[in-house]
Amino acid sequence: MTERPPQRIPNRQLAALIAEAGFSNAGLARRVDQLGLEHGLDLRYDKTSVTRWLRGQQPRGTTPALIAEVFTRRLGRRLSAQDLGLDACAPVYAGLEFAASPEEAIDIVSGLWRKDSGSHTELRKIAFTPAGLVVPSRDWLIGRADERVARGAGPAPSAEGARLPLQARGGQVSLPRQRLTERAPGSRVSMGDIAALRSVGELFRTIDHAYGGGHARQALVRYLEHETEPMLRGTYGETTGRRLFAAAADLTRLAGWTSYDIAAHGLAQRYYVQALRLAQAAGDRAYGSYVLVTMSRQAVYLGHGREAVQLARVAQQGVGSGAPPVVQSLLHAVEARGHGVLGEVRACSASLARAERALESSRAGDDVPYWARFFDEAHLADEFAHCHRDLQQYRAAAQHAERSLQLRSPAYARSRLFCRVVLAAARLGLGELEQACLLGAEAAQQAAEMRSVRALEYVRDFERRLEPYRDAAAVRAYREKVAGL
Repeated sequence: MTERPPQRIPNRQLAALIAEAGFSNAGLARRVDQLGLEHGLDLRYDKTSVTRWLRGQQPRGTTPALIAEVFTRRLGRRLSAQDLGLDACAPVYAGLEFAASPEEAIDIVSGLWRKDSGSHTELRKIAFTPAGLVVPSRDWLIGRADERVARGAGPAPSAEGARLPLQARGGQVSLPRQRLTERAPGSRVSMGDIAALRSVGELFRTIDHAYGGGHARQALVRYLEHETEPMLRGTYGETTGRRLFAAAADLTRLAGWTSYDIAAHGLAQRYYVQALRLAQAAGDRAYGSYVLVTMSRQAVYLGHGREAVQLARVAQQGVGSGAPPVVQSLLHAVEARGHGVLGEVRACSASLARAERALESSRAGDDVPYWARFFDEAHLADEFAHCHRDLQQYRAAAQHAERSLQLRSPAYARSRLFCRVVLAAARLGLGELEQACLLGAEAAQQAAEMRSVRALEYVRDFERRLEPYRDAAAVRAYREKVAGL
């Protein structure tokens, strides 16, 4: 005799929570679909799906985690899939959540580091979603620094070794060696440990500027997993803890930046959100604004001008008018880039004017945070050039691009490449085809030597602009030059 399939048991836990939340079946399905979009997932649940769940059917994949998050947001308390009577599952690729506490922030960001370090290629294919920007930026703006970040107890750690320089060996820069053995769980964090994190950040930043994000991104992520996570789970007081979270925020933002440079946009977005949360735990409002600026730049690159403007304005509101002039200039310049993408000439010009006035008001003795010291006349000229190119104001774009290239340090090789492509596009817009092709060929050669998808995309954008002139001798010569790259 054939055995009958086991009868499903109605999910009374889920039914009770639906009633408590005041959801209809259709309303719950809609919220799950919307949350899925925030995570780059295209879901198609409806009221019938919820009816099946109530009858005992188990949703697959990451859906239980999404359902739990919907109820967590609605009811204001953390709920797991098991709390809803659902099976444990692979979590949604964490990262877009703005954690409620420092401890939760550590769990989320360390999970992200581990997944990325483990060569989960699907993690790098997650789509960027504009909807995923709303909640983190809002929560950062209205939030406050956490009251307590300290872990464990005991005397304050020694400041010995607080200045650990990058070590040069045979002309090569190497990572500072912190210890000969693995960090034990719960080890006390010293100021020397934090100095090492800062030194590592400078090393990876230098590599990124010169050679592209793809060169050392994976090494950075592994460093975060194997060195930074044990520190965050170690023992430290309030002062050391704030500085530790600040250093972790900086490295996490850099992991996002290098991911962005290789076109892993959904992953980069998640790193930025977590860097923003770590900056809040550090009590560093200004650095949080810098993370938002970075998020705005990604939105500009992907063509989401409205979101770029909103992120820049949230950053401005977050730091207020007391920020150093250089920081104010940076924030206004990034807002201008968003307006440029949208074709908003007046708003773009107004933001650029504010950026210019702010930079002109800066003085040599100003207390400028380390992350804003790069923003100078050369960088502002580059922002002007990009904006004028986007607005098809090619003569102004060419003038500012040339100025930026004259002033910009060779150490910023990738930024110089971008500016050279902007200059090439401006020359093309002015009808100077031969000069445009010469500049474009130089940029293409440089891009071939970098591991930067953005660099390649800048060159491809220029080549698309060349299409109407494809039969011209200068364009044919350009094609021949770059064919073997």
